[in-house]
Amino acid sequence: MKAIWIVLALSAAVGWGHAAEATDQQNKMGACNAQAKTKELKGDERKKFMSECLSAKPAAAASAPQEGSTQQNKMKTCNADAKTKDLKGDERKKFMSECLKAKP
Repeated sequence: MKAIWIVLALSAAVGWGHAAEATDQQNKMGACNAQAKTKELKGDERKKFMSECLSAKPAAAASAPQEGSTQQNKMKTCNADAKTKDLKGDERKKFMSECLKAKP
């Protein structure tokens, strides 16, 4: 986790040209945190998950608009919540609809 903060600090120090990279990493960190929270991970289990999640390659292309990335993160979080709640069928559809419409 300490390495992530060092990378973020170095990216910020390099200049405005790399601001988008820091924002992408911050979005990724937010999504990983949300997933870890829904899975109720703690301690070493959470550290391992966060490390793997943050080192994973992004699913969206780097040229994708910021809003799309945010929507994808929201979709991942809602999916994780629905899975945690073991929702299926119409109940899952309703939950996903409400979750995706909700403001952050």
